[in-house]
Amino acid sequence: MINQHSENIFHQSLETSSSDKSYKFSWFDWICLWYPPGWLVLFNRHWQHYHSDPDGWNWLEYVLFLIPGGFYLALLIRWLRLGCRSPRKEVGEFNPKYQQAFRQEILAPIVKYYFRGELQQIEHLPQTGPMIVAMNHAGMCFPWDFLTLGYLLSESQGWVVQPLANVSLFEHPWMIWWLPSQWSQVLGAVRAEIQDFETAIAQGKILLYAPEGIRGPGKGWQKRYQLQKFDISFIQLSDRYQIPIMPVVCIGSEFLHPWTVNSKKLQRIIRLPFLPISPLMFILLLFPSMGVWAMKTRLQYFIQPLEQQIHTGKDRADTYQKAQILRNKLQNQITRMLNNVNS
Repeated sequence: MINQHSENIFHQSLETSSSDKSYKFSWFDWICLWYPPGWLVLFNRHWQHYHSDPDGWNWLEYVLFLIPGGFYLALLIRWLRLGCRSPRKEVGEFNPKYQQAFRQEILAPIVKYYFRGELQQIEHLPQTGPMIVAMNHAGMCFPWDFLTLGYLLSESQGWVVQPLANVSLFEHPWMIWWLPSQWSQVLGAVRAEIQDFETAIAQGKILLYAPEGIRGPGKGWQKRYQLQKFDISFIQLSDRYQIPIMPVVCIGSEFLHPWTVNSKKLQRIIRLPFLPISPLMFILLLFPSMGVWAMKTRLQYFIQPLEQQIHTGKDRADTYQKAQILRNKLQNQITRMLNNVNS
């Protein structure tokens, strides 16, 4: 059940803060922005600015994040402080005002100065939604390619964009300790389950979607920019609700966490959608708070013409064929763009 009391406090504090007490970067925040183990500190500090969270991290624990091995001590201290239990699991509802505050106050400097996000071929952007924004998703890391595209579309078009997110971002034990329990939901993430997906489409939302599913980020460095098999659910729902698909090609996302391979055995043991093994793993063991960090890169998004009036009928084979035709079209675009960059 939703913790109604905490939700009321959250909305009241957000209303007050958005008007006269918006989140301002301090010297400590700027250090965290340019020091990889500090990104998790930024996320939690911003949340606590707008939301009373007695189970959240505190100042001592934040400082420990920044010290090699200090995260483990911070985790122990927090666990003892909470009476040897996990943080409370609360169900949060999407709040566009908090999404806007997070976008403007936290995402903006990261997208502009770190990932250098750019929209290309903006003449293909429609005036408004609803729609399914289908993008090649990669990087084997926190979904920065999705967050960056959501930010750019919102800033450019004024859209309220919600990403379809793997279930582990909502309920995996690591996420419960890393981030506030309501964080993904309040920011607008929709669970990547067919019922939730269809409900969001039926409500006419603008959704960010990865047609490859978890196969995209899980394919590893050796298969970078090689699109994997597309799921067909987005084709079926586009046809059923007459919602157009806006394909987007992302160049640069494969470099968010380079030189990685996916350890499928370990991935299954710890119940993660993928587990990137790379030279950076040693650093991650010293600084687990870097789980939300990614390598500095340039993320370019090439908007493709809308795919409209997709008629699939009742034949699953025909639907699958249409999904793969779209996949081949995007793969050709990716290959052409990479050739232009290298030439």
